[in-house]
Amino acid sequence: MSEHTGHAHGHASLDAVVYVSCVRHSYEDGTTVHLCGLDFLVKRGQRVTVLGPNGSGKTTLLYHLLGLLRSHEGEVRVFGVDPSREWPKIRRRIGVVLQNVDEQLLAPTVADDVAFSPRQYGMAETEVVRRVDDALAMLGIAHLHDRVPHNLSGGEKRKVALAGALVMEPELLVLDEPFEGLDPASRDSLIELLERLSTEQGTTIVMSTHDIDSVPEFADYAYVLAPGGAIVFSGTPEAVFSQADLLAEGNIKPPILAELFAALAHAEADAPPPALSVDHAVEALVRWRRGE
Repeated sequence: MSEHTGHAHGHASLDAVVYVSCVRHSYEDGTTVHLCGLDFLVKRGQRVTVLGPNGSGKTTLLYHLLGLLRSHEGEVRVFGVDPSREWPKIRRRIGVVLQNVDEQLLAPTVADDVAFSPRQYGMAETEVVRRVDDALAMLGIAHLHDRVPHNLSGGEKRKVALAGALVMEPELLVLDEPFEGLDPASRDSLIELLERLSTEQGTTIVMSTHDIDSVPEFADYAYVLAPGGAIVFSGTPEAVFSQADLLAEGNIKPPILAELFAALAHAEADAPPPALSVDHAVEALVRWRRGE
């Protein structure tokens, strides 16, 4: 069972920022990930989530987008080029936060860490300082300016890594499990920030996450990977989370509100259609109670 709605096939699509088709990658330990089934296509300004159990190839997919892995077969295009061969052409346009943020934080202070890329690109120091201050303020971590990254909490490190990704004002943001280690308030403010980047700056965002409840709040499109890398389904969060059997196969637990409405539909013949945000759920339940 698979669906691919509203997406043009082929990377010729002019507004395609990312295009991945039938990529096979074999690791040295003999594990093979075959990202095939549906094409993975991300258009300019889209917020796309990649879902799937451990071992389904979510990180493998993101690493191909970043040129960190070279595919043994298939096709990968980011901004029209193969990232594993032409990364220098596109790297300025891409911000990255990997799952293991410790590997990304190398400088003696938070400010130096966030300043790393602008300095690499030879920006004037006044511009570097402005960008660093803006990025830290955007993430609410200006107070960490002079701290040693190594001594920060997991959530703080993740925010510093994100500031380092945003400091170059990227067109494409690639995030591997960005909510890991964040408390609920930080998670909510990060979702808000990502939405702002998307709507105000047109940033395209590709994110893998296990935080299922964040998907309806964040994404306008989602891809579901099965163990081994098959891309088995894609669609809006509503479409994806209505596929209970498919999610169960992939060991993906639907968002709590999707479960609530599914249980309600099971118990009451006239139950309202599923709502995936709290506001919509309240509205649907109030109308249902009034018999509308």
